[in-house]
Amino acid sequence: METNARGRRTRRTIELPTIQDQLGCTFDGYDAGSLMAETAKLRKLVMKRGTLEILIPLCCTTNPVRYMKFRQTLRGFSSKTLAIRLKELEKGGILERQAYHEIPPRVEYRLTTKGQELVESVISLVQWMRKWSKKG
Repeated sequence: METNARGRRTRRTIELPTIQDQLGCTFDGYDAGSLMAETAKLRKLVMKRGTLEILIPLCCTTNPVRYMKFRQTLRGFSSKTLAIRLKELEKGGILERQAYHEIPPRVEYRLTTKGQELVESVISLVQWMRKWSKKG
């Protein structure tokens, strides 16, 4: 507490350093409300059960992954849940789907450029988690 010119006690304002001060980065032009809305959309897409489990096998190869490979890898997922997730990721521009008119039917999935960037971001988050979980 400090005393003002009239002798009354006032609270002293402490200015905390901002991220911009510390790292030289800026969030100019961003609005907290719009960022929250954007993260909500991202969360709805990425954090659904099975999404990361679908993306991880794709990030480890440049080759397309067949539907049956997902079925074998994703134990505990129903065919319906897998199909829904794959369609959502395709609709979101994360995956591209290639269906071949063969018997038996063959369907392959690969990451789009947008999907590759998403996976790189997820990997960065995992690396961040590993770094800081050792120190905590």
